[in-house]
Amino acid sequence: MPLVLFQIQNLKTLPKFLINTLTIEAIRARLPECGIEVLTPDFQGSHAAMDIVLAASPDVLNHNTETVPRLYRQVRLGARYERSLDILAYAKQQRPEIPAKSGLMLGLGETMEEVHQVMRDLRASNVDILTLGQYLRPSLKHLPIIRHVTPDEFAELKRLGYEIGFKHVESGPLVRSSFHAADAVAPSNDGLQPLVLPERLNEGPASITGRTRDRGWK
Repeated sequence: MPLVLFQIQNLKTLPKFLINTLTIEAIRARLPECGIEVLTPDFQGSHAAMDIVLAASPDVLNHNTETVPRLYRQVRLGARYERSLDILAYAKQQRPEIPAKSGLMLGLGETMEEVHQVMRDLRASNVDILTLGQYLRPSLKHLPIIRHVTPDEFAELKRLGYEIGFKHVESGPLVRSSFHAADAVAPSNDGLQPLVLPERLNEGPASITGRTRDRGWK
C-alpha cells in the first residue's frame, strides 16, 4: 500500500491547517488505495483541533515527543511534555482504531533511564508505533550533539519497546519519523511504493509530497 506522509500546520496558520485536513479528504477521494500518515503539532493542547484531524480518518496519527521532559526547555521551546502525552492519549481515546505514533531523537544529553520512562509514558498513552533516532546537528546555530548512541543501545531500545507493548518499533542511528513508515501499518509490505499523484492534487496552496520533513531543532 502506498503511503503519503505530510505535516499539518499549527493553529497559528489556521487556514493552512484546514487546507491540510481537506487534503486528506482529497487523497481519499482520488486515491482510495493510498494510506495517509499525518504529523501533527500539539495544537497547544486543543482537543477541538485534534478532532478536526481525526474526523478526516488518517491511517496513522503521528505526534513526536522529540526528547525527554528534562530537556524540553532547551529542545522544544514553547512545548510541554505533558501536553504531548495528553494529545496522543486523547487521539487514541477518541479513535482507538487509528494507530498513534511518536518518536524521539537521542544524543542531546538524555539518560537511558529517562528514555525508558518516556517509552513507558507513551505506552500508557496507548501509542502504538515508536521511532528512535540519533540527533544530527543541522547547523552551528542548533543544539550540539552530546553523544552518539551506539547501535547496540538502539537495538536494546527496540527490544524493550516490543517488550513493553509497542506494535512496531524503528530504532537506529539513521531512523527518522518517516523511516519505513509503511511497514508500521503493513508489516508484510516491502516498504513505500512509488506514488504518482494526479496533477490537479498538486494545485493550490496545499503541498503534497511522498514524504514529510520533520521540523528542524531550534
